Amino acid sequence: MSVLVWVLSAPRPRYSAEEWRALGLTGDAQAGRLVFYAGGCESCHQSPGQDDRLKLGGGLELKTPFGSFYAPNISPDPVDGLGAWRDVDIANALMSGVSPDGQHLYPAFPYTSYRRMAPKDVADLAAFLRTLPAVKGRAPPNALAFPFSIRRAVGLWKRMFFNDSGLKPDPSQSEQWNRGRYLVEGPGHCGECHTPRNFLGAMDSSRKLAGGPMPDGHGKSGNLRGGDFLTWTEADIVEALTSGFTPAGDVLGGGMNAVVRNLSQLPESDRHAIAVYLKSLPPLGPGAAAKP
Repeated sequence: MSVLVWVLSAPRPRYSAEEWRALGLTGDAQAGRLVFYAGGCESCHQSPGQDDRLKLGGGLELKTPFGSFYAPNISPDPVDGLGAWRDVDIANALMSGVSPDGQHLYPAFPYTSYRRMAPKDVADLAAFLRTLPAVKGRAPPNALAFPFSIRRAVGLWKRMFFNDSGLKPDPSQSEQWNRGRYLVEGPGHCGECHTPRNFLGAMDSSRKLAGGPMPDGHGKSGNLRGGDFLTWTEADIVEALTSGFTPAGDVLGGGMNAVVRNLSQLPESDRHAIAVYLKSLPPLGPGAAAKP
């Protein structure tokens, strides 16, 4: 039995070096900058205690019901950061939650959403990360309660809740709608906060984006498919993602401060695509009967 568990829990990177090389991708740092902001990378990986959001030395504590995770150094430092990582290593971390040394990464790093990213976007992001300042130092080790401290057990969690099949465009929908879905479900990882989770921390796809307790156990995320949100127009959503102001004149707070800061760096067409996709979702959850 122990041998079977060991086999079933084995890390499975999305790409071998040969498979990644066969894609023939060349990273574009300028395009990667937009991927960086779409993915909100600096929100977790910015070095605490300083104001430069492009110094990605990590160290931010992410408190969860399973313990504390510390965001790692993803600067291009060759020892403490990603400087020695190949593009395929970055792709496998983002898209399958596997490190270059063949270990599972914990899903506090939202590869459960990043798995849907296009390989070209990953290559572009890698190119942009290499233009940033190298930062020395490593984050503290994670402080997790048993049995969550057993990293190999993440492989069994993946067997139950994770696949890295990617995201295919829906040919029945417009290019704008598909772009919005890609940003929301892929690099934007909106569901990581706005989708409720089960007792093992996996997102409940049957209640996608219907709001629920925040992953850190403090507060609740808004229902993007019910309540007052149903009265928002596409223009309202674009404005909120640009300035932070809601139709009622309030300001988005909490974690949405960082989301707005990042998404405001994208072209308005991307924020509009997000709005188109969100408004296309059928109402769900408390307040779903509200009239637009």
